[in-house]
Amino acid sequence: MKLKDDFLWGGSIAAHQVEGAWDEDGKGLAIMDLVTEGSYGQPRQIHAAFQDDSRYPSHRGIDFYHRYQEDIALFAEMGFKALRISVDWSRIYPNGDDEKPNLAGIEFYQNVVDELKRYQIEPIITLYHFEIPLNLVHKYGSWKNRKVIDFYLRFCETMFTALKGKVKYWVTFNEMNHIDPQTEASDIFTYIIAGLKYSELTDKAQTLAIIGYNMTLASCAAVQLGHQINADYQIGCVFGIEPVYPIDSDPNNVLKAFKQMDRDFYQIDAMCNGIFPQYKLEEYRSQKIKIEVSQKDAEIFELGKLDFIGMNYYASSVAEYEGAVESKSALFGGLHNPFLKTSKWGWTIDPVGIRYLLNYTYRKYGMPIMITENGLGAVDQIEQDDSIHDNYRIEYLKQHIKEMKKAVELDQVDCVGYLTWGPIDLVSATTGQMSKRYGFIHVDLDDKGEGTLERKKKDSFYWYKDVINSNGEVI
Repeated sequence: MKLKDDFLWGGSIAAHQVEGAWDEDGKGLAIMDLVTEGSYGQPRQIHAAFQDDSRYPSHRGIDFYHRYQEDIALFAEMGFKALRISVDWSRIYPNGDDEKPNLAGIEFYQNVVDELKRYQIEPIITLYHFEIPLNLVHKYGSWKNRKVIDFYLRFCETMFTALKGKVKYWVTFNEMNHIDPQTEASDIFTYIIAGLKYSELTDKAQTLAIIGYNMTLASCAAVQLGHQINADYQIGCVFGIEPVYPIDSDPNNVLKAFKQMDRDFYQIDAMCNGIFPQYKLEEYRSQKIKIEVSQKDAEIFELGKLDFIGMNYYASSVAEYEGAVESKSALFGGLHNPFLKTSKWGWTIDPVGIRYLLNYTYRKYGMPIMITENGLGAVDQIEQDDSIHDNYRIEYLKQHIKEMKKAVELDQVDCVGYLTWGPIDLVSATTGQMSKRYGFIHVDLDDKGEGTLERKKKDSFYWYKDVINSNGEVI
């Protein structure tokens, strides 16, 4: 196999990290609008109300709301085939349970999509990327409440209809699989995904299981709904998953690694196999967690199978084992691999892991896979001549693309696209920083929210342009 001629090269961004304009044109308050800046080792603070002495990075983002035309033109100059964006639910239904949508919000996303289409860039629309209206959290308890599924589906129907004929690829959720107390950062992960503080949940295991189940059910229902509105829609879901390796060949450690890695797959099982997995229900029962799959739910799972799997890949980890001395992984649990280097933010750099994960997932489901995020957060230096020589970013992406190509060309994996995170510098979801830069395009904004917002091309901008132009032959 080779990369197909219509392979989707591009990038991914999220509304709450780029748009800004948090209180303009009828937008409501969303959960990320109350999260402060932080740093590596200093978690972001989650506030119940705005505090005058705090800064909330989502309020400004990188001002994509007013600068999307400029940014899309830069993506087009690189030759992007696709751009994945998210729709901020609170921009469409400010309170989540509104009777009618906010037309200004719909018009904004229609304009963004039209601008992408003008450059022949395929829009990929994520319907939920950590942007639930705050009212749904306070009034209904977020995804603990089945009513929120109905509100979500109304939002989905609005966007499926508003962008019909303009959009082919849709994503129901981004990284719902992190709704689990896997790391010391579980509070921020639980809040980012569901708007709830893990530390304040009274029955944590039961609550997280219900949230995970309801979001999985909502995804399948959204797929079914989207196909009813337009049978040509290609609808997937995006998961943040990582390979987990055993520290050695001790069978006990191999089993631990398998179980730690596989815990992120039960939702994919449900969405690809058409049935909520029995092994997960039995696991819940053994933990005295109550989850009931009704006949109606079973029909939704059966009829709401994904068309493709979105894969966010950044790092791998080593499963915890008895007598471990390695430090904790900075991502989703597990330990650092002593054979691998890490980024400044403690993320393991493992290009072979992307090939491993592509093979594991494709052989498990036989379904097209799109790499929806892959990138390196790093501190960039602007030279006196305004150039930015980010060879470290080029090298990181180059090695990962090489391994992705091996998965396609040598291992026969059906990988349909490669989207970097993020193609332009944006606010980090986990730390709220701007100094943790991923982009091919520099944005003049610092960790205190100060700067001109001027866009500047890095060396990687021209490198990625060559990669796309050659369909991955020139790396």
